[in-house]
Amino acid sequence: MENLGNLEESVLLIVMILDEAYGVSVAEAYEDKTGNTISIPAIHTVLKRLETKGMVKSKMGESTSERGGRRKRLYEATPYGYKVISHIKENRLQLWSLIPKLGLNNG
Repeated sequence: MENLGNLEESVLLIVMILDEAYGVSVAEAYEDKTGNTISIPAIHTVLKRLETKGMVKSKMGESTSERGGRRKRLYEATPYGYKVISHIKENRLQLWSLIPKLGLNNG
């Protein structure tokens, strides 16, 4: 199973959340959900990396007048992407379950 960095994992999760995931919408959601800013070129780099790894796929959307007739690249998670994210979640939950409950009920 392939490993993901924190940024890759966050971007993949955001692609899964959004109805229409493209560079700007992913960057806006990232900032909204994490409180951290990220540049559009950085988002595009991560999306391309995830696509190369087979975790997302993309297609060109329709052109719109608000974009001056330009089309945007839309991303969606692949079944493999869902499998990887599920594996990451299981591993994290297992690790969290092993943390001793020190200090929680000490009065």
